[in-house]
Formats: sequence, structure tokens, C-alpha cells
Amino acid sequence: MRLTILGGGGFRVPLVYGALLGDRSEGRVTDVVLHDLDAARLSAVTRVLAEQAAGVPDAPEVTATTDLDEALRGADFVFSAIRVGGLEGRADDERVALAEGVLGQETVGAGGIAYGLRTVPVAVDIARRVARLAPDAWVINFTNPAGLVTEAMSRHLGDRVIGICDSPVGLGRRVARVLGADPDRAWIDYVGLNHLGWVRGLRVAGRDELPRLLADPALLGSFEEGRLFGPEWLRSLGAIPNEYLHYYYFNRETVRAYREADRTRGAFLRDQQARFYDEMRRPDAPALATWDRTRAEREATYMAENREAAGAGEREADDLSGGYEKVALALMRAVARDERTTLILNVRNRGTLSVLDADAVIEVPCLVDANGAHPVAVDPLPGHATGLVCAVKAVEREILTAAGSGSRTAAVRAFALHPLVDSVNVAHRLVDGYTAAHPGLAYLR
Repeated sequence: MRLTILGGGGFRVPLVYGALLGDRSEGRVTDVVLHDLDAARLSAVTRVLAEQAAGVPDAPEVTATTDLDEALRGADFVFSAIRVGGLEGRADDERVALAEGVLGQETVGAGGIAYGLRTVPVAVDIARRVARLAPDAWVINFTNPAGLVTEAMSRHLGDRVIGICDSPVGLGRRVARVLGADPDRAWIDYVGLNHLGWVRGLRVAGRDELPRLLADPALLGSFEEGRLFGPEWLRSLGAIPNEYLHYYYFNRETVRAYREADRTRGAFLRDQQARFYDEMRRPDAPALATWDRTRAEREATYMAENREAAGAGEREADDLSGGYEKVALALMRAVARDERTTLILNVRNRGTLSVLDADAVIEVPCLVDANGAHPVAVDPLPGHATGLVCAVKAVEREILTAAGSGSRTAAVRAFALHPLVDSVNVAHRLVDGYTAAHPGLAYLR
């Protein structure tokens, strides 16, 4: 089986390859094709993968190319993890937004809109090429903003594109652990959009254990989300929000923390990864050890500003191991070998949430088999969650309109309608700032 990884020179590619090395089952991935526009980054990551594979019998063969069409031909699965504009673009997204006093995070608020406007045209071109060159391939999208990008690609690939994210998986596992349950045996009632969802129940042997957690302030305060949001707010919601909802519920505190930080998250990662790739230019650099050291620092500082604003302390060791690569592998296994499983994924709504239309991409538990991912029916969202989901989905639709038509007016509407942008005048200035910062947004007129 052949897996093509778009963004193959990306820093987290070794996580995916490491998961593949641990898969010894029949019908596993035997060929991995890395595609990236940057040949030097491809070379660095290829070296890391070679050290990972050392001594592993029948390790998947790795090839690398800067030719997108060549990478796509013959693919059974396409894993998309591109970053249009690179980390320099992410740092600019944060800088422009913070100058206007609004959030610049890469998937939430003004920064997420700017990133979406840059990324959607590229993702749509990839989807069209996949449909032409590898029509039987399944596309697994991890490119952020993951829900938005998956929806853009689904207009050309239908249900053969599925979005993944490690955030709901990590949240569900933390909730299960604090309740003393086996995460692999628990049913997580999770619903929303990508980076905008809530755990509303956790069933073990048919019994919902979440009320027990919500009734115990000590338990609520003992894990990441409890420290981040506070037990009182979680009890008020009657649910456990995805960590990204901290940007909504505590926006003022988070923006202040971002503005007071020495560097934004994007600037930190830009500088950190630049050092990694520069070091990898040395032929004698220990590739895997260098990557491991850099990854540990990256994971430990994840959402540091939010934790600082909430006084949540350091991340726990169990939360430093990632997880999206495990979701991707489980998804590929289920589709390729009909190993039926349940995963929280980004898929078309198809009536699952009545407040959204059938083509809207949502993030919910899905039953996965050889025919793809099928969303599981869920109870209606409470009013407070419905309002946020509908507002953010409306913003996503304006981004898709702007990206498809080049309409500057639609881009302004996307910024102005977002719950975290507080003025139409600010929306106009954001569009001006982002088009000046990003040549890739020159299509807006």
C-alpha cells in the first residue's frame, strides 16, 4: 500500500513514519512518498526517517520528490499536512492580529481566517489533482484549519477526504483517565467543529460517567482542561470543552498573555525549526537525536500562553506524546482492511447536526469501515454551543466564498462576523494588513 505525505519535509512527519514502523499487520503501508516544495527540508526529514528505520525489518520504503503530480500518481492514501506560507506566515498572522488587539492564533480568530484564505486555494488545487491522478485514493487531511480545509476539498472529493485532529482524542483520553476508565473502552460523546467542540458524555459499559466528574471539584481540577478552564466553569457548562475554546471563553486574558510574551507561538516555532533544519545541513548531525530533542521542547511549550493566563502550570507527561499519527494509522487500517472502528473525525454533516446543512464539515464520532467514515447521530447542541458553532461555520463559508471568487468583500465579512473580532473597522484593517504581509493573498480584490 502506498502513502503519499504532502508537506513531507514537515517537522512532524517522523511521528507518522514511526507509527507505520510499528504496524506489522498484513496489508500495511509498504511505500511512503514524501512531497514538499523545499528540497532541503525533504532531505532533512528523509535522514530522520532513515535513522528511525535502521534495524527495522521490512520498513516502508521512502522516496522524496518536489513534483506534486509524481507524488500523487499511484497513491492509495494521501496525507495532507501542508503549511502555506510556512512558519513565517504563521508568525505574520499573529503579528498583524495582535497589532489590532485581537487574537492571531493559527486556527482561531483573525489568524485562522488569514491562514484559511492562504490555504484553501492550494488545498482545492490538490483536491482537483487527486481527483484526476489518483481517483481511488483516500485523502486524510491534517492541514489547518482542518475542518475548513476538509470542507473545501470535499467539494471536489466528496466523502473520500476525511479530516483528522489529535485534540479531541487527547481530551477524551484525559477525561477517561481521570475517571479511572480505559480510554480504549470508553465511548466519547464529542460534537462540534474542528477546534470548537465539547465532550458531553463518557460512557463505560453503557453508563455515563461524566456527571461523576462534573460533581467532583477535586477531580475536575486534576487534569489539563480542569486547570485551564476552572472547575466552576466546567460545571456551569455541563461539558468539557476542547482546549481551543479557551480562546473564546477567556479571550481577553489570552490576548493579553500573547501580547506580553517575548515571542508568539508562531515566532517561537519558526525560530526553533529554523535551528533544526540549519543543524541538519551538517552531514554529521545525528538526525533522529536532533529531531527528538527539538520535538520534546515543542510539545512541552504547547499552548503555553493559555496555561500561563489560567495558572494551569506545566503539561503532564502523558500529554507530550502527540496522537494524530495514531488516528491517521487507525483510519487507514479501517478503510484499507475493513477493520471497523470508531474515531472522532472531520466529515460532512449529512444531517447529524440539524442546525447545519448536509455539506458542512463537523467533528464527531464516526464509524469507519471500507466505505469510509460515517458520522454517528448525536443529540442537539445546547444553545450556547449552537450559537458558537453556527457563527464560526458562517465565517468558514465566507472564507470559502472569498477563496473561490477572490472577493475582498467576502474576506472582510469573514473577519467582521467572527466572534473574536469586535469591529467592522478592525476587519477592514486586518484585510489590509494581511494582504500587505502575504503575497499569496494578492488574489483578493
